[in-house]
Amino acid sequence: MTTPAIANFEKLLASGKDSAMLRFGLGMEYLKTGDAAAAARHLQAAVRQDPQYSAAWKLLGKALSADGRLPEALDAYRQGIAVARQRGDKQAEKEMTVFARRLEKQLAGI
Repeated sequence: MTTPAIANFEKLLASGKDSAMLRFGLGMEYLKTGDAAAAARHLQAAVRQDPQYSAAWKLLGKALSADGRLPEALDAYRQGIAVARQRGDKQAEKEMTVFARRLEKQLAGI
């Protein structure tokens, strides 16, 4: 499903204005529509462009989890936790730690 926001973001992307922030916005909008796979693709691009973007790591973990890719989601959260810790982003670190623990339990079958 394409929303007006997605259409605008895609138009910017097509015009060559690619950036981590644009990819984050696209990922967030695709996730809102339930297209977790598309969200994950854009969020992966966001963290490739800016590996220090802790909010993108957090949303990437959420998108991968929603897409059923739990081991990859856990890896994204772990990388995001390291980034957040390095940047002093305590709130993002706490949130991703909680999400990672839940996934660890889920993957362990608990």
